Amino acid sequence: MAIMLPSIVFSTFSQAQTVPTQGAEWAKYFKKYDAKGTIVVLDKRAQQEKTWVYNQNRAQQRYSPASTYKIPHSLFALDAGLVNDEFQVFPWDGVKRGYSPHNQDQNLRSAMRNSAVWVYDIFAEQLGEKKAGNYLKKIAYGNADPVTADGSYWIDGKLAISAHEQIEFLEQLYKNELPFKVEHQLLVKDIMVVEAQKEWILRAKTGWQGKHGWWVGWVEWPTGPVFFALNIDTPEGMKDLYKRQAIVRDILMSIDALPSKK
Repeated sequence: MAIMLPSIVFSTFSQAQTVPTQGAEWAKYFKKYDAKGTIVVLDKRAQQEKTWVYNQNRAQQRYSPASTYKIPHSLFALDAGLVNDEFQVFPWDGVKRGYSPHNQDQNLRSAMRNSAVWVYDIFAEQLGEKKAGNYLKKIAYGNADPVTADGSYWIDGKLAISAHEQIEFLEQLYKNELPFKVEHQLLVKDIMVVEAQKEWILRAKTGWQGKHGWWVGWVEWPTGPVFFALNIDTPEGMKDLYKRQAIVRDILMSIDALPSKK
């Protein structure tokens, strides 16, 4: 039986050709942080389209989206009228959680920034499984399955999505092509901003299921966006979480999609 090693697949769809794999180039970033996982990068700068994939097998496998699901979940909540805007306050329920920023009143912006699961649990309860499933099917999000025996279905349930599918979803959001009001898509993109400079904006969301972690999003440049979706194992739990952004940032800097550290 052949053993397939992780590799980077580089392709330029506009020219319908595949450039030889460059596995060693991006494998070093995963090795640097002692991490196992995958990353998909779609570079659409300068009216070109280039896709890199490290570990193609894993990039096609579906995993729980964890808190990256807050991106579409926010759109569902806005569309269903469960939240009016980024200023609406959700009073803290008084339950002390392990992450202190969760233990306070939240609005949509802070709930995204702090990854406050309890706010989105409210949305899930108000939407219900059937309506959530309809929304998921409407946007073709992963396996579109909101079933769970216990806990948040995007963390503990059956909902799962691949790195490739994350990129497809993000590209639709970037273009305002999802089946939601444009103003809602613009708002969600606004609350996704992580960092910005004069020439670029980084919009992204982390996720952590316990056994694996995500960082997905894109960098906007005047010449076009660069999308990314990283998924790694987290055997050391919270100790591994910094690796998500560290690996992505190193890779994006290597293709000039983020400025190099000075």
